[in-house]
Amino acid sequence: MNQEIINLIDRVKADCLAGKAQDRDTIVSLLDITPGSEEYTYLCQSARQAALVITKKEAYLWGAIGVDFAPCSMNCTFCSLGEAWGIVNEEISYSEEEIIEQIKRYVGCGVRFIVLRTTEFYSIDTLCQFIRDIRLQVPGEYELVLNIGEFDIETANKIHESGASGIYHALRLGEGRDTAFNPAQRNDTLNSVHHSPLKLIHLIEPVGIEHTSEEIAEVFLNSLQYGVVISGAMARIPVKGTPLGTKPQISDQRLAQIVAVTRLCGGKNVPDICVHPPSKEAVMAGANVLVLERGAVPRDGSLAEDLWNGFDCQRAKSLLTECGYDIVQKKDDGR
Repeated sequence: MNQEIINLIDRVKADCLAGKAQDRDTIVSLLDITPGSEEYTYLCQSARQAALVITKKEAYLWGAIGVDFAPCSMNCTFCSLGEAWGIVNEEISYSEEEIIEQIKRYVGCGVRFIVLRTTEFYSIDTLCQFIRDIRLQVPGEYELVLNIGEFDIETANKIHESGASGIYHALRLGEGRDTAFNPAQRNDTLNSVHHSPLKLIHLIEPVGIEHTSEEIAEVFLNSLQYGVVISGAMARIPVKGTPLGTKPQISDQRLAQIVAVTRLCGGKNVPDICVHPPSKEAVMAGANVLVLERGAVPRDGSLAEDLWNGFDCQRAKSLLTECGYDIVQKKDDGR
């Protein structure tokens, strides 16, 4: 093994447990380690060791509901819902009653974070009313999160007042190139979340073979400045018919490597790390949050009427427990 790299990993792990984040050059150096190498294995093992300390072996389930299966005019080149790609030819939007029934199933199987995900221009006022009604009709120790379009600080506060505790939002890899979004506007929304009571969840996504270690590092560092509390990585899934649909998916090892780097380089101030799609290699490299999803899925050209790819609560729990975690469902202001 390269002793210089091993020493670097040891130093970063110690910094992580002390709550210290890393600079760009360090992050890039770790991302440049060859997947499958001895140094890669040591990186993943070190991230796992740090994860078990930071999380106290606690893991969580994330349950997403794609509320509207509809063409979106933003036409992100990796997204199945892009209007220009012609993949989605019918519009299906879940009613409040359907959403509540799906949430009851998630809560019943121990999901902690329940996410309502919509296309860019779905009514935020409607979602806030959904949240108020969900809180009245579905008791339980879970958190509600929105994954929506752009908004300001006033709207962020309104979302929190309605009963949501978090926002999933990301400056994505290739923002402004593979999307029609202005990166500055995405950052404005991240800033609105940062200055509100809402928690920020921001994965590095959608990671593909086209993205460099430098790009990945910059997106991760950008999320840290806005106070991200759940980080991690999500792979770009090649969707046939989209402009990026012919580019292959990254390997499980590369995904696990990025997870390990987010675990170690964010410090203990980023306590929870998510991976999607689920991967044992990534859980063994520091991830402690796994995603279930149904409804409209940007990674699929069809409505997922059941759980996407058949990945259900039982499979998620089995994977996490097999990797040494306890499944927890609770609201905890500390994490």
